[in-house]
Amino acid sequence: MKYIDEFRNPDAAATLVSQIKNISSEISGKKIRIMEVCGSHTMAIGRYGIRQLLTENIELISGPGCPVCVTAPSYIDAAIKLAKAGHLICTFGDMLNVPGSESSLAAVRSEGGHIELCYSPLNALEFAEKMPEKEVIFLGTGFETTIAPVISIVDIAIKKNIRNLSIFIAFKLIPPALYALASDPEIEIDAFLCPAHVSAIIGADAYIPFVKKHHIPCVIAGFEPLDILFGIEGILRQISEKKAFVENQYDRIVSAGGNLKAQMLMERLLEKTDAEWRGMGTIPGSGMKLKDEFKNYDAQKKFSVRIEAEKKSSACLCGEVLKGKIKPPDCPLFAKSCTPSNPVGPCMVSSEGTCSAWYKYSRP
Repeated sequence: MKYIDEFRNPDAAATLVSQIKNISSEISGKKIRIMEVCGSHTMAIGRYGIRQLLTENIELISGPGCPVCVTAPSYIDAAIKLAKAGHLICTFGDMLNVPGSESSLAAVRSEGGHIELCYSPLNALEFAEKMPEKEVIFLGTGFETTIAPVISIVDIAIKKNIRNLSIFIAFKLIPPALYALASDPEIEIDAFLCPAHVSAIIGADAYIPFVKKHHIPCVIAGFEPLDILFGIEGILRQISEKKAFVENQYDRIVSAGGNLKAQMLMERLLEKTDAEWRGMGTIPGSGMKLKDEFKNYDAQKKFSVRIEAEKKSSACLCGEVLKGKIKPPDCPLFAKSCTPSNPVGPCMVSSEGTCSAWYKYSRP
């Protein structure tokens, strides 16, 4: 199959692994920490056993690349309140079991709350049309990849004069998170394996200002084994040559400028705002909200939703995992009281969560 078989060729993989070992041997006396900021990369690295192919001085660490995982518990708490108030909540399935401070949407649903799982934001629009007497709220979470499809329902609702639809927004932007991670003195990151899906929207050039400021190599790679190995090889070449630039290795999908149509839609309907990230606190300019002229479709304004400050759990260490400070097995709950069937934190809930990936692929 085109773009699949070619990127799973074992001989080519062996050649790349050999090149990686040769370059890493030239970078003596240094632990090289590479952070991926994409849940699909996290799962692929585990699924294909990439870590086991690398030399000991190369460490792959998972960052805040899972949108479900970085959604603050205070957002979940507010969504639960909206559901308990009798509104119809529409959400993607991966949000259902994400824990808030004391409960989850799944628990509220089992108690009779009207919560519908959607495969597309358009499903929420359909509910609003069929049930004009009911307020329909779509939980708008995610990175740049999903922002445009979600907010497109606002345009449609305006054209159709649908007034009982709104979006409860918790969008996140990746570049500001990179700045926050690079500025944290407790986190030592030598390079970023940049997210492919996000990069398809924002474009490869979006990372240039970050690289110029922090002099940290950034390589955009796809999700197949050879994509990831080639990405690591590219990062090591930059480090070996003491260079830092943006290398787009996923140019079969990602362009320099990104998806202009999606960017124009976001620019027309949204504006930047500060956003709270689970475990990372508030990152300035890392979120987006509907402009005031579209406030009737903003659930937070429409229903005067108050989002409380995050309450830190004394046991769950998802926040530390998301920042790459610890690995999932370092959490005392991992694979004990916290499992995919009984998750305590969001990193175990999501199919792209770091803890979920380690549980599935990297347990002893």
